[in-house]
Amino acid sequence: MKADTEKQKQFLDEMLTPAIEKAQKGEIELLFCDAAHFTLSAFLCMVWSQVRTFLRTSHGRNRINVPGAVNAISKEVTTLINTTYITTGTVMDFPVQLKGKYALNPIFLVLDNAKYQHCDAVKKKAEELGITLLFLPPYAPNLNIIERLWKFTKKQILYAKYYDSPDRFHLAIRGFFDTINDTSHNNLHKLLSLNFQFFEQQNISQNYTA
Repeated sequence: MKADTEKQKQFLDEMLTPAIEKAQKGEIELLFCDAAHFTLSAFLCMVWSQVRTFLRTSHGRNRINVPGAVNAISKEVTTLINTTYITTGTVMDFPVQLKGKYALNPIFLVLDNAKYQHCDAVKKKAEELGITLLFLPPYAPNLNIIERLWKFTKKQILYAKYYDSPDRFHLAIRGFFDTINDTSHNNLHKLLSLNFQFFEQQNISQNYTA
């Protein structure tokens, strides 16, 4: 199954753009959500060097999971980090955390179709909390601005970096997200702009700004 550009445009026009307009007016809190799984292992990147360069890599594999949410308007990032697994229970805990943080306005969450967050238990919990779930069309990471955050994180924390222990690796990830909302990451605010791009079958890109 491949991305359906027409369904993506329909989702943008009929669901996402109206939600963005409500968020801009302060009527709702619109949050783009996803979970990233960062792994302590060799991470492919590009390093320019006049001579062959070898980069050390860690022995074995270890990972840290970061369920996250980006506020569409303020760009504030909220996370719920663990080192075990992302389960339906984890996904149910995160909306509770978000509800406690954004208690004044209705909350709309933009989500992909991962099974652990598209199940009935998560939908029921969201309904109990008064949270509206907006599920993206299949294969539509281009409509979820948090994907740009994960890419930015990898560049800052994983590209050409060596961590000699899982503890140091976890500390780097946690430290990064502990400071993600500081002014030192002002360039991230631009990266998380509400610009959406589509790729047609002919590889022609189109930019939509809500």
